[in-house]
Amino acid sequence: MAQYEDFTIDQGADTAIEIHVVDAQNAAKDLSNYAVAAKMKKTYNSDSSDTTVFNSVIASPSTDGIVTLSLTNTQTDALKAGRYVYDVEISFVDSNGDTIIERILEGKIQVTPSVTK
Repeated sequence: MAQYEDFTIDQGADTAIEIHVVDAQNAAKDLSNYAVAAKMKKTYNSDSSDTTVFNSVIASPSTDGIVTLSLTNTQTDALKAGRYVYDVEISFVDSNGDTIIERILEGKIQVTPSVTK
């Protein structure tokens, strides 16, 4: 089950969110051979034109279990102020060739408006 966390993003500013992924024993999860993806949109039912894709990276070394999500100031400037929903998923291909996806984080993001542009 995914953890739940709310964030605030400033419109027009560079943003980075660092996530520390842990296993059942609360140790850093080894993210070797994993991929990460994260998106945000106005509502769960919004169409794809309303989706903002985070730049999602597994930090090196991948054994530290750290994922960084980021948006450039250009990306956040294009967002309308208000509430959004988001989630973060990690995935890997198992020995049978099946892709296993795990949602690790979800929640709401509040985008605060910018005066200076």
